[in-house]
Amino acid sequence: MLATEHAALAQQFLRDADREYEVGDIFQASEKLWGAASHVAIAEMHRRGIRAQKHAATTRFVRDFANEVEEPALFAQFKVAEGLHSNFYHGWMEDHQFEESRELVNDFVNRMLELTG
Repeated sequence: MLATEHAALAQQFLRDADREYEVGDIFQASEKLWGAASHVAIAEMHRRGIRAQKHAATTRFVRDFANEVEEPALFAQFKVAEGLHSNFYHGWMEDHQFEESRELVNDFVNRMLELTG
């Protein structure tokens, strides 16, 4: 998959998450938000020639990228997306936590697209 395809998929996952949320499926919305965050990060990794083979590599990349662009909030927002991934499997988030997380992940994806697109 090309970097541009990963970026487009991230945007699609944001739209899908909105749809899932609107029908009350927070589990699927959580996973779509995680997918959006991970694919926007992978898009930039591909642009830089970095292979995204493991989750840990993507997390390290986002941490390093956030430091590089001097926006530590990006890493914190990515960690929130990881929480949504966990929520998909375990359903531990309350509604207010999901809504806060949803906003932060949307901000993460959109900011990454601004910085890298």
